[in-house]
Amino acid sequence: MSDPLNIRPATPADAALIVEFIRRLAAYEKLEHDAKATEADIARDLFGAAPKVFCEIAEWDGQPVGFALWFYTYSTFQGRHGIWLEDLFVDPALRGKGIGKALLVHLARRCVEEDLGRFEWWVLDWNEPSIRFYKSQGGVMQDEWTKVRIDGDALQKLGAAS
Repeated sequence: MSDPLNIRPATPADAALIVEFIRRLAAYEKLEHDAKATEADIARDLFGAAPKVFCEIAEWDGQPVGFALWFYTYSTFQGRHGIWLEDLFVDPALRGKGIGKALLVHLARRCVEEDLGRFEWWVLDWNEPSIRFYKSQGGVMQDEWTKVRIDGDALQKLGAAS
């Protein structure tokens, strides 16, 4: 009997699927208004000449059921690269089958094999099921850090400053 779970690198043919997963994740996180990525954006940034972001697709019985979208970071304190997990999503109907854990294990294994220093991501503070899951995998909440973001008009203004 073969394992029903397969994790594979995304291909250019997955661009529409990745956008669908992003939209489904945004809906779950109550952030649909922020999900603006298009199929063209994904195709350009994940599968262009010099990609800087990467994606793994989880399949269950040959059907895509989740994804992990990630990129490399760098820690000046450690003097080593790490992985930032931007998005992790598993179809709600298939949660509890080890798919999310397998995606985390897959990326953690990459960190170990490449001698990377960190594997990090954000989780919304109200998302208790995910927080419990991440803690059960050894995740440590970094509550002493506050995220900072500049975008939209503020980014344009700062970028134009002299």
